[in-house]
Amino acid sequence: SAERDPEKKMEEYAREPCPWRIVDDCGGAFTMGAIGGGIFQAVKGFRNSPAGMSHRLRGSVTAIKTRAPQLGGSFAVWGGLFSMIDCSMVKMRGKEDPWNSITSGAMTGAILAARNGPVAMVGSAAMGGILLALIEGAGILLTRFASSQFPTGPQFPEEGSSMPSPSFGDYRQYQ
Repeated sequence: SAERDPEKKMEEYAREPCPWRIVDDCGGAFTMGAIGGGIFQAVKGFRNSPAGMSHRLRGSVTAIKTRAPQLGGSFAVWGGLFSMIDCSMVKMRGKEDPWNSITSGAMTGAILAARNGPVAMVGSAAMGGILLALIEGAGILLTRFASSQFPTGPQFPEEGSSMPSPSFGDYRQYQ
């Protein structure tokens, strides 16, 4: 139960439940695309403008206003579609594991490349699956590495026991 196990409670709040996860991921992807696109377009607009600081700043702002929302929208479509497929996989399979994300990445890549033909769909599906497999693998490795650093977790005395705590200047803390 989540009330008794703090790790379980933390895991429950790590992600939104499925219908809201789609909105959350879509908004997060839009924000990431708009901010990242804004930074990229600011540099690009600055470099491609005529000489003079006022021309360069104006070109930078124009590039941001023109392309950053489009890039954010593209990211939002990808994030929303990915989350919809992921939630569908969770519902169909009845479990939430890395295979859902990998499959969702591959299917999202294929669906978004559908207008370019079957060859592009296969290539995009492979790239989406590989990208998500790398992300999931990195997450698993990071979790294992972190858990090996703290194998048993912090040791807290039981409420009934009276263990003396070391004083501030205790020499054992330096050994």
